[in-house]
Amino acid sequence: MSRVALVTGGTRGIGAAISIALKGAGYRVAANYAGNEEKAQAFSDVTGIPVFKWDVSDYASCAAGAATIEEALGPVEVLVNNAGITRDAMFHKMTPSQWNEVVNVNLNGLFNMTHPVWSGMRDRNFGRVVNISSINGQKGQMGQVNYSASKAGDIGFTKALAQEGAAKGITVNAICPGYIGTEMVRAVPEKVLAERIIPQIPVGRLGEPEEIARCVVFLASDDAGFITGSTLSANGGQFFA
Repeated sequence: MSRVALVTGGTRGIGAAISIALKGAGYRVAANYAGNEEKAQAFSDVTGIPVFKWDVSDYASCAAGAATIEEALGPVEVLVNNAGITRDAMFHKMTPSQWNEVVNVNLNGLFNMTHPVWSGMRDRNFGRVVNISSINGQKGQMGQVNYSASKAGDIGFTKALAQEGAAKGITVNAICPGYIGTEMVRAVPEKVLAERIIPQIPVGRLGEPEEIARCVVFLASDDAGFITGSTLSANGGQFFA
């Protein structure tokens, strides 16, 4: 029977591409979402991927969500921690709410979502955890102290947890996308994209969500069993960690 994969934030943008790619690779996929029920249901209608609503910043909701998926599809064997938000502001104008919201989803969400499925992975001597970090967690970004800190924390989480999972057949890796052509990025004014963003990318273009998805499919596979604690930079040469 095919393995069960859970993708948080899995109905839009990079997450949607990951969900679709994992289904195409033969996984039974569950896609989590937090808010937009209409778009989530439309995604499910088109792809046939079941969707489940909860907030990854809430531990009890994550534990209940994981239990629901296990009942519906089977135990989670591949977890992709993709859900993330931004609340951008220069630091001197940043509010405690902007800081806490981003850290609670982008960093605490990794604990909240991974912890409920970790014991099962250990018991089965198999698991794949893929954490979607960011280029800005590697190099920092003005106006994103909260986001950069949370995404850098994702990398530390990955390196430490990989050491705990290795002897139990569980790999834990991070992917750091650069500028990807999601709906959010393509909403940036064309002049800004052409003059300020794309010139920073040596390959001369935005990445595509499917390119990140293919990285996830590889890291989730048996072929990647010797890769753990790693950070895969997928940014078109914009930054070398």
